Amino acid sequence: MTKNKSEYLIKRNKNEYEVVIGLEVHAQVLSESKLFSDSPTKFGAEPNTQVSLVDAAFPGMLPVINEFCIKQAVKTGIGLNAKINKRSIFDRKNYFYADLPQGYQISQYKNPIVGEGSVILDLPSGEKVVGIERLHLEQDAGKSIHDIDPQNTLVDLNRSGVALMEIVSKPDLRSLDEVNAYVKKLRSIMRYLGTCDGNMQEGSLRADVNVSVRKKGDKKLGTRCEIKNVNSIKFMQMAIEYEANRQVDLIEDGGSVDQETRLFDTKKNQTRSMRSKEDAHDYRYFPDPDLLPLEFDDQFISNLKKEIPELPDVKKKRFIEKFNLSPYEANILVSDIETSKYFEEVIKNSDVKISTNWITGELFALLNEKNLEITQSPISSKNLSKLINLIKDGTISGKIAKSVFEIMADGDKDPQKIIDEKGLKQESDPKELEKLIDRVIKDNEGKVKEYKSGKDKLFGFFVGQAMKVSGGKANPQLVNEILKKKLK
Repeated sequence: MTKNKSEYLIKRNKNEYEVVIGLEVHAQVLSESKLFSDSPTKFGAEPNTQVSLVDAAFPGMLPVINEFCIKQAVKTGIGLNAKINKRSIFDRKNYFYADLPQGYQISQYKNPIVGEGSVILDLPSGEKVVGIERLHLEQDAGKSIHDIDPQNTLVDLNRSGVALMEIVSKPDLRSLDEVNAYVKKLRSIMRYLGTCDGNMQEGSLRADVNVSVRKKGDKKLGTRCEIKNVNSIKFMQMAIEYEANRQVDLIEDGGSVDQETRLFDTKKNQTRSMRSKEDAHDYRYFPDPDLLPLEFDDQFISNLKKEIPELPDVKKKRFIEKFNLSPYEANILVSDIETSKYFEEVIKNSDVKISTNWITGELFALLNEKNLEITQSPISSKNLSKLINLIKDGTISGKIAKSVFEIMADGDKDPQKIIDEKGLKQESDPKELEKLIDRVIKDNEGKVKEYKSGKDKLFGFFVGQAMKVSGGKANPQLVNEILKKKLK
């Protein structure tokens, strides 16, 4: 089995199989109310406390389109470089679940609000364009709960009617790395736009994963299986790996892959059959008679375009051109909107290169260690900027700065106060450093003779001794300069 940056190949006997992946990402629209009612959408509320008569499908209750959710979908379409359809239709998708009160889901089928678009992935091997097939709006179902009552299934309708954007990719993904990059890029774009918060742990972003395999070199796509409702990138990758190998084993054993819907068991790390895959006619789609076709004009789209912020790809280009960052550095800093905000706040008054190194190095390491988002950083952008300026002007060395940084991490303390309290100011007075170096030379006369006889590598020894005597406070650059003169 080969898993690399651009392809995921499975080897069986003399055959190599290519894995083909497409994702249907369900992104919850960032809105305070639902798609067809004014019920709130707050996460974590008590069960069945955010349910209107419309959400519960009481007889005679009619849906009313939430204009804000429409705007959020159009903005997302613009962010995906997609065609915005000025006329779209809401359809009834008929199927039964205990937590689907109406017995159908209001969705979009042949006439979605957003058409074809694209997303650019930044991969180690270079950029890759992944096609977007469509984005359509639909309402979420409720939630069935099986583990509270031993004899009954309980139903929570708080999510019933919550607005979802289903973003359907083309089958352009070829590896686990690409799936990871694609989901992160989608999440990043929507967070920049403010159309979805992307919190997978809260169910705001999940995906149906379509997987098929074919012999390397074949042009025809294999039979795909859909893995429903996978709620983390890690589980998506695990599900793809298991399912792809399952399909290859079937083919190699002389069988064939049946088109079906499957579930991923995270405990057993395997997919299992849920039902045979329905086609569109199984859902008996038809236009919802309670909702007129959704129509808007060019001006509506134009006004929304004016609200679109600087998106990751544009920001990355600006960071490279304006701040002379490498593509790798820029990509890291724009991958999350909050990270890019923090970076730009730091560099308002600080050196860009030093800021970049400290944010992508020490700060990210600290956040990873404590499992924090950058919005939860124990060190504010203001204080990190102060620390960087103290390094830049020679008040402290890089080594001392790391010690100060550790103290700052305990409560966002002002670095200047820490330096004053701990007596950590760097010694940069040439006269004081000369005294210190004279002492080092006098205490190591034997080493001096060896150095002068040609053992140039001993220079590092003298630097180390000077730093040791100074307690790490001597300015390393000045120490080097003075030592070179003295040892001549």
